[in-house]
Amino acid sequence: MIYTYPGVTDPIRQGDIFVSLPRVDLSLTQMVLADPEGEQLVKWEDVASLREPVNIIVPVRPVMAIVATQDCDASRSRDITLCEIRPFREVERKSKDTKSPKSWKNLLTQHARINQKWFYLPPDERIGLNDKMAVDFLVTLRVPREDLEGLTSLRRGRLNDRADEHFRERIGEFFRRYPYDEWYALDQDELGEYQKEYPDTTPFPWQKI
Repeated sequence: MIYTYPGVTDPIRQGDIFVSLPRVDLSLTQMVLADPEGEQLVKWEDVASLREPVNIIVPVRPVMAIVATQDCDASRSRDITLCEIRPFREVERKSKDTKSPKSWKNLLTQHARINQKWFYLPPDERIGLNDKMAVDFLVTLRVPREDLEGLTSLRRGRLNDRADEHFRERIGEFFRRYPYDEWYALDQDELGEYQKEYPDTTPFPWQKI
């Protein structure tokens, strides 16, 4: 498909796909402080007030991720940024009931032009993409470069030149985009229809009249 398969000695590049990288799930309201006298459940504001480094216990789980850092920085910067790769149906709600090739074609071409929050990755068993997947630009990981260079055995593939060029532009579009709530100008009836698809939508004051 749209992938190549670098060797373990190849340098890390943007578009490299890694498996089993650590994602830390951190809560700022319930943190476990590792204290010599025993574990304590605290809030971040309590820890921040100490104004000194502390040790906390956090849950970590392995995830698949793709290098978002540009090539020049990936070769020398202290840290490398990656975006998590998740099942496409979890990232793009509109695909929940998508089944036919025609429906998938419309979603993956037309909707991809207007939704800048994800990048589509087709299945590839060699990499470990057993279903349609998506790069979720909203979920990032930061990994020390030298550590990641020692874990190239976890790199399963890389976007080919055509896909990487598109990926690079999508990242740029995502971080350049003007953030706004697209439903702000809908009237009550239109908002009602919008909320059927996006039930978590919060109306603006002028939409509650």
